[in-house]
Amino acid sequence: MQAHVFRSRRDAGRQLAERLRSFAAERPVVIGLPRGGVPVAFEVASALDAPLDVLIVRKIGSPWNPELGIGAIAEGGVRVLNERALRILELTPEEIARATQRAERELRDRLDRYRGERLPLDVTGRTVIVVDDGLATGGTARAALRALRADGAARLVLAVPVGAPETIRALEPECDEVVCLVAPEPMRAIGYWYEDFTPTGDAEVGALLAEAARAGEAAPPAPAEAVAGPPARSEVRISVPGGAEIVGDLAVPQPAAGLAVFAHGSGSSRHSPRNRQVATALNQAGLATLLIDLLTPAEERDRANVFDIALLAERLVAATHWAREHPATARLRVGYFGASTGAGAAMWAAAELGAGIGAIVSRGGRPDLAAPLLGEVRSPTLLIVGGLDGVVIELNRDALIRLRCEAVLEIVPGATHLFEEPGTLEQVERLAVGWFTRHLAAVASPGG
Repeated sequence: MQAHVFRSRRDAGRQLAERLRSFAAERPVVIGLPRGGVPVAFEVASALDAPLDVLIVRKIGSPWNPELGIGAIAEGGVRVLNERALRILELTPEEIARATQRAERELRDRLDRYRGERLPLDVTGRTVIVVDDGLATGGTARAALRALRADGAARLVLAVPVGAPETIRALEPECDEVVCLVAPEPMRAIGYWYEDFTPTGDAEVGALLAEAARAGEAAPPAPAEAVAGPPARSEVRISVPGGAEIVGDLAVPQPAAGLAVFAHGSGSSRHSPRNRQVATALNQAGLATLLIDLLTPAEERDRANVFDIALLAERLVAATHWAREHPATARLRVGYFGASTGAGAAMWAAAELGAGIGAIVSRGGRPDLAAPLLGEVRSPTLLIVGGLDGVVIELNRDALIRLRCEAVLEIVPGATHLFEEPGTLEQVERLAVGWFTRHLAAVASPGG
């Protein structure tokens, strides 16, 4: 029996757009990969109020079987070859060149049909979301990502409704983030996951691009406060005791009213889509954010480090000292946003730093991991727990008794530990924005 997840490409696009909602604040460009990716991308661009364009990628077919891909080419002269296929087929350089030339002719033909005289959207310095209807081998997506990186895209996000797990892993080095709704094992064919997987025709692609262009021309000018642009973003590296170096993503809106440093839970990273969504809401409210990996990749491979709360807290303290010296954040009062085990590290670090930490927000946190120091926390603390997360609710109720600072427990009805249920993470956003805005708005002194 067919295991449909999506009714159609348009339905898949609407579902994908919901997952990508947090990117709207970055004013992204959405790029659809023709032909099947364009209906999906159209829905994403509409939901994010973003411009839509296509990037033409053509498969390089084998000289004897054009349906068998040996690579792909993209606009801008990017070529990606499947070295394994070339070895198996034992193709000569001349045969590869002829196959590439055939693909180049097809690419030029598609460009004329889809874009005509219209210039491609400028992606220089922009966040670019590349959308396809699914990932099987990933050859065309790889070529597209490399072409967009060469064109100057600042941040690349690959977004698909369904994809093969091994392909997703293989493409992660090519972009900044992969968003995939369903990663089944085994993958089967992409069409297996759609109720209606009717081939997308050139006419439909052209109509969707024209409709998106008309919507962009008809959109009213944004109000002055909405055109200030996204926060300044940068990847930062922080030296920590013992000679290691940890990595974080810093976003600083102008002006900024405070800084929230994120400590993620075990099994997660600074790229966590849930923490990113909350961070985007904080940025929109005028708060800077630092999403940080407290362990190096080598350290993360030892599971004992993931639950070494004293070590994680030490790293969080080091990141706090770094932020107090960094030019963009030196004047900002610091707060902590901790998830799961990261919340335990946040409370431990706050106990060590005392009044220097302006506020703590814990999402599905494990305050019990900092139990010996809970009575020493002086930072106003908001504990947010899902209403269906029974064991963690009790752990947080116990922490509420032990804390001697201003502390509030908020239980979000219908939410499980990861707040994956519709609307629950948005409640976390609202609570976190309110708590940090209330407690971090004051400018910190140079000493914190």
